[in-house]
Amino acid sequence: MPDFYAARELLQQAVTDRAFPGAAFGVFSKGSIIAAEGIGRFTYDASSPDASAETIFDLASVSKVLATAPLAMRLWQRGILNLEQPVGEILPEFLAGDSRRNAVTIHMLLAHTSGSPAHRKLYRLPEVERAASPEQAAERALTACLTTPLIAEPGSRAVYSDIGYILLGRALERLAGDSLNSLCDQEVFEPLELKSTCFRPALEERSRIAPTRDWEWRHRILQGEVQDENCALLGGVAGHAGVFSTVGDILKLAAAILTPGGVFAGAAVDRFTRRESAPPGTSRTLGWDTPTPPSQSGSYFSAHSVGHLGYSGSSLWIDLDRQIAVALLTNRVYTEGGPANAKIQQVRPAFHDAVMKPLLGD
Repeated sequence: MPDFYAARELLQQAVTDRAFPGAAFGVFSKGSIIAAEGIGRFTYDASSPDASAETIFDLASVSKVLATAPLAMRLWQRGILNLEQPVGEILPEFLAGDSRRNAVTIHMLLAHTSGSPAHRKLYRLPEVERAASPEQAAERALTACLTTPLIAEPGSRAVYSDIGYILLGRALERLAGDSLNSLCDQEVFEPLELKSTCFRPALEERSRIAPTRDWEWRHRILQGEVQDENCALLGGVAGHAGVFSTVGDILKLAAAILTPGGVFAGAAVDRFTRRESAPPGTSRTLGWDTPTPPSQSGSYFSAHSVGHLGYSGSSLWIDLDRQIAVALLTNRVYTEGGPANAKIQQVRPAFHDAVMKPLLGD
């Protein structure tokens, strides 16, 4: 069995350096989970609970590949989702004001080539701030998202976009006739037996959840509430963020991708993990990113790998050739400095190298 001593030491040093108060990591190799453990604590307080493999973390944008893209895979393999269908046929509200919007397809939303901007602070919009209720605020935010101006010609360049994935989540709801959280439960979480994975965790689960902090909008510590402000505004469920999970559950999804034929058909896995050939320079698949040096996956994942990062300090990388998956979850947004704390960017590649070296016998 490989020894991950160096990876543990690196994460412990990251806790000491206040990159994050706590972390959990897991490794899948040769058909099974061979490591799943925690480092540090929920907070920097000595009386805070220890982080463990059972600790639940806010996944932030890793939600895109644990919920939204897998749901799209399931609907595609059943013939419900047509990748080339124009978004405007599903969401007519999207078509207002710009004829270029007629060209935007579901494929483009998945691959981040729709021309939508990376981000928009929906929670700061005057019409949202004037809303009389949380429900009205969410409705106005969704309307603003649907009418957010494009910043590029559809299909012309890849721009990683939370706005695009909020639209994608809404389109999947319309196509399948149910809420995004219910669809993900039925199509992804329950079939894969992801027992600790959900949007909007129940109150009784909060003692297992590593706290985060909203430094910009709510200005308080969060435990069991999504940290992403736009997702929180939308009720805690959105296509770009909102999922909470453990390393074990995340690696179950990775295992299903590495051994298709069960929940995910082989053709669906191949289509959604294949690096896009256009536009020039894209590193994206339908949902996932791929290693492009210098990569947060480190130096050892093969070119035939997919992965995703989350703002909260989460990540998942899957090496499809070597049948290896590595999950790292942290609550780095709890740490002093909030968004300015970029130490995770040094920790991630070094951690992945420290895991892959013993796995590959290097």
